Amino acid sequence: MLDWSSCSAVERDPQRVSGAWVFRGTRVPVSALFENLEDGVQITQFVEWFPGVTIEQVRVVLDHAGKSLALPQVA
Repeated sequence: MLDWSSCSAVERDPQRVSGAWVFRGTRVPVSALFENLEDGVQITQFVEWFPGVTIEQVRVVLDHAGKSLALPQVA
């Protein structure tokens, strides 16, 4: 599981979306991005479908995920 707490493009509030990590300023879960990408959706299409989410936020999230996954995992 990724630690999203240091990613500037996302936030979490226990009172919104059941405490899921969402794109900052929206109610769009970060997981929605990855689910849509798995289904072949283009980033530009994703931001059209989810108003409030910007391409820059998506880039920051993908960069954060990529860097996090590249780090060695501690058992």
